[in-house]
Amino acid sequence: MTIGWATYPYGGRVVVVTGAGSGIGRAIAVAFLEQGATVCVLGRSADALGDTIARFPAERTCAVPADVTVQADVDSAVWSILDRFGRIDVVVNNAGSSEPSVIDDFDHRAWDRMRSVNLDGLIHVARATVPALAASRGNLIAISSIAGLGGDWGQFAYNATKGGVNTMVQSLALDLGDRGIRVNAIAPGFIATQQTRSRLDDTEFSHALMNRVPANRAGVPEDVARLALYLAGPDAGYITGAIIPVDGGTTASSGTPRPLRAIGYR
Repeated sequence: MTIGWATYPYGGRVVVVTGAGSGIGRAIAVAFLEQGATVCVLGRSADALGDTIARFPAERTCAVPADVTVQADVDSAVWSILDRFGRIDVVVNNAGSSEPSVIDDFDHRAWDRMRSVNLDGLIHVARATVPALAASRGNLIAISSIAGLGGDWGQFAYNATKGGVNTMVQSLALDLGDRGIRVNAIAPGFIATQQTRSRLDDTEFSHALMNRVPANRAGVPEDVARLALYLAGPDAGYITGAIIPVDGGTTASSGTPRPLRAIGYR
């Protein structure tokens, strides 16, 4: 399914998307492919990566199983992409991990798992791809979360990692700007994916969520993909170091509940 209305000049461009086997990562990979880009998808499941690119021409796709928590894995994947295509223009670091956390019984191994994917993974991907991005004057986009912009109940460790992603992106934008690389982050709100479907199917949770979302719906992965297409394109040429929410207006609220219609609000 074609997800966008705009047309972008991605023919001849090489895009790398991590965590592309499902959800947001898959939608981003498909969006760039639909715009004519060559897309290399990275992730832990070769089968899932194959499903992402299955309906697109083999000459414009590659699937490289890789674990972003391992620098050698990422380096090897990037070398293979450069060996085949000779360049990298856009990198979307989407791979992420989330687990609930409360301080009273926090298992430090959960922190290690989230940190290794959400923070170390971004470092590994940036280290491996910055030389190629400098050569192409390209773009690095991190998929963060509005959880990095504030707190949540029962998520302190995840929020901390996403807050780290946001400030890392800002610092990288400063450091890499004079090499022609733009660095930005997309911060999704609640996005309907296979992993979140059970929560949306919970009527109580869904009602509480809609109380906080002015758009009156959960996001879909294509909402995030559309922004990725824009950010990596020439129309966003003066945008770097930005953390942009895609959240249906969730972060526009101070936290006050939506007024009841019974008192005259619609």
